[in-house]
Amino acid sequence: MPNISKQAGSVIIIVLWTAVLLTVLVTAMASKVRLLAQTAAHNRDASRDWAQLMATVNFAEMELMLERMPVPIGQQLEETEEGELLTPAYRYNGEALELNYATPENMVVRIYDHAGKINLNRIPRRNMQLLIEKLLGSEDADPEEVQDLLAAWTDWTDLNDLEGLNGAEKDYYLELDQAYVPRNNPELDTVEEILHVRGFAELFDGINLDAAFTIYGNTRTVNLNVATREAMRFLPGLDDELIETIIAFRELEDISNRADIAEIVPFENLQELTQWVGTNTSNIYSIFVYPQQRFSGSALTGQPSNTQELAEDAVEPEDSVRQAYMEIVEVLSGNALPRIYKVDPYGMLPDTAKARVEEYGIEL
Repeated sequence: MPNISKQAGSVIIIVLWTAVLLTVLVTAMASKVRLLAQTAAHNRDASRDWAQLMATVNFAEMELMLERMPVPIGQQLEETEEGELLTPAYRYNGEALELNYATPENMVVRIYDHAGKINLNRIPRRNMQLLIEKLLGSEDADPEEVQDLLAAWTDWTDLNDLEGLNGAEKDYYLELDQAYVPRNNPELDTVEEILHVRGFAELFDGINLDAAFTIYGNTRTVNLNVATREAMRFLPGLDDELIETIIAFRELEDISNRADIAEIVPFENLQELTQWVGTNTSNIYSIFVYPQQRFSGSALTGQPSNTQELAEDAVEPEDSVRQAYMEIVEVLSGNALPRIYKVDPYGMLPDTAKARVEEYGIEL
């Protein structure tokens, strides 16, 4: 009897361990199957979104080409509430666009005219000094630090290896841990190149450079109708409240001349600002396209969760997306394809929010 009891106990233990191992195995296999199903669903969605995204990019390029074609007879142009015509080219200020070509509903298109950015290849030395001073605190800026940074910029963009007073030339850059030589040319190859100038990496730390600056075209001034927040923050005479006021104003009507600017900007600020701004547009654009961010259910079942059922059609705020597919293009005519200068699948978007009128108590 004792032997029979021992054998029965051993069998029970073996059965229990077998059941445990089978449970673990089935659980692992189920998890793997679920992961594979989710991966397949994500790949399917990514492939679909990529095809739609590239089609939308092509539609955005065509939109810019249409801008250079004659307006069809009888087409009604958009007007303000007062009946004044709005300039179609000023739509390219980063607002979410509805294109003439039917684009996928889930795709967002934003186009930025580079006339709304500061051109590093055309900025006068005096304006670079004012820009540096503003970054360093304007009246609180250390004059010696300003002159050192300005001298380093001058040496980087001049045509020789002669070091200016407190400047930085070839000898300085070759002694760095990761050595390189200065440009010695006023034409930068990229916006990010400015970070290689002595002291400028610290000066522009944390700033979205591509949103504020450009190296393309011959524009020397900034058009406030299409200017990015990042660019306007560098302009003397403008603070955050004035920037939001400008954005709120241009959402209602065009800023056509100095008188319009004077309605927004106080006289003493306007004196500082005048030399920086104009009403020009350019042929250079940044196109951003990305899928609209919506709350979705399980990638495997497609069913919404309990919280998602409450906000089934909810859309994230329009400025929640920070990176998107980006192209920089030049469009010269309506019968020639755009020239592509740069492609960045993970381009950093400028600040896309509407005018923050409530935050600053702005009334127009």
